[in-house]
Amino acid sequence: MRAQSPGAGVSVPGLSRATELVADARRIVVLTGAGISTDSGIPDFRGPDGVWTRNPEAEKYSTISHYLADPDLRVRAWQHRLENPAWTAEPNDGHRALVDLERHCVIDLLVTQNIDGLHQAAGSDPDLVVEMHGTIRDARCVSCGWTAPMPEVFERVRAGEADPPCLVCGGIVKSDTVFFGESLRPERIDRAFDAAQNCDLLLAVGTTLAVTPVAHLAPIAVDAGAALVIVNGSPTEYDHLADAVVRSSISEVLPVLVGSRMT
Repeated sequence: MRAQSPGAGVSVPGLSRATELVADARRIVVLTGAGISTDSGIPDFRGPDGVWTRNPEAEKYSTISHYLADPDLRVRAWQHRLENPAWTAEPNDGHRALVDLERHCVIDLLVTQNIDGLHQAAGSDPDLVVEMHGTIRDARCVSCGWTAPMPEVFERVRAGEADPPCLVCGGIVKSDTVFFGESLRPERIDRAFDAAQNCDLLLAVGTTLAVTPVAHLAPIAVDAGAALVIVNGSPTEYDHLADAVVRSSISEVLPVLVGSRMT
């Protein structure tokens, strides 16, 4: 069942308490997942209309062992990247609401599990954004670490290089995202965990809080004395720890939460 939205003239459970907590907070860490970008036309991965649900092979495109071992799969993966909806997606009101919150100087860090770059496109300060799973906006060589903007590599693909190699060492190139079988960058984890231990509010948006170690931000913040607000369309692993849980349209409810700081 679809959650009722604030604009529908109904009272959304948890919204009043969540609004109070956001209004009172002085050091907020925001954690976002796929749910904040679905209103921008970017599907999640495992949902009913998710990328991997509709095309099971797509998960192999993001599995490092398959990607390195199968040249034909890499060719298909590059075509898949060209068609990614992130290239035409625009930030929605949820992304923009977080920019407004940042302008009130209360966001210490914005940790995202997303790879679409829509937070920065909306105007979030790149220095405050930690992309835990990397970004689709860049390409990277798995051998020497060479990186380049993804559009530059796309030009080579469109010109006929079906599986464009690294321009420095000739190695295999992939998106600069964390594939299955790869490790998150320790410096990103450390920065996110340190921020969670020092915030007074963790605002988790559009994430089921099921993927570790990112999901650990919730109990880390709570154990350190912070409040926890969860905004998501479905239950999460840490609803039982939350001071407020809001089930509603993210792009509609986040402007309401941020609006509490405007008054």
